[in-house]
Amino acid sequence: MFDVLLQAATQAAGQGAGKGNMLMSIVPFVLIFVVFYFFLIRPQNKKQKETQKMISALKKGDKVVTIGGIHGVVTNTKEETIVIRVDDNAKIEINRSAVATVITDKVEKKEEVAAPKKKFSLFSKKQKDSAVEVKAEEVKAEEVKAEEPKSESKKEESKVEEKQDVAAEKTEGEAAEKTEDSSSAEK
Repeated sequence: MFDVLLQAATQAAGQGAGKGNMLMSIVPFVLIFVVFYFFLIRPQNKKQKETQKMISALKKGDKVVTIGGIHGVVTNTKEETIVIRVDDNAKIEINRSAVATVITDKVEKKEEVAAPKKKFSLFSKKQKDSAVEVKAEEVKAEEVKAEEPKSESKKEESKVEEKQDVAAEKTEGEAAEKTEDSSSAEK
């Protein structure tokens, strides 16, 4: 009985919906191509353009890493190759396409490391309060910059007061962290 119903359904679909059925079979392939384009092909093309731009901009003195993992400094550039110094007396001539990355100085990262990192949590009220205090300090610092120039003695006094405030807040923060640690250890 099931076979009879199946045959009837396929005959009806074949007679009435020939063109619509063909369109419905093409749509998934088009959607798959669009997804592949935006998630695979387009990003790969962008990355390839950036790599070509980096390779064409190589100059003497750049620090590079090859695709084989060799680190060196560019000493000479030619049209298709570059010469890198690996050691004091060791130089290697490689194709430009063998360069994986150009190493830049990490000046920006050093500045980020110098700034103290604060841990914030969405679930801790004390840490939220410290975030508000940090924001208040930033606003206060901006207000101080906006004020008219003060005499040298007043500037020194305000700096001393700010340092005392910061030191007091640090000790309060450390005490709060110790109490949090001890309360979490008791749990």
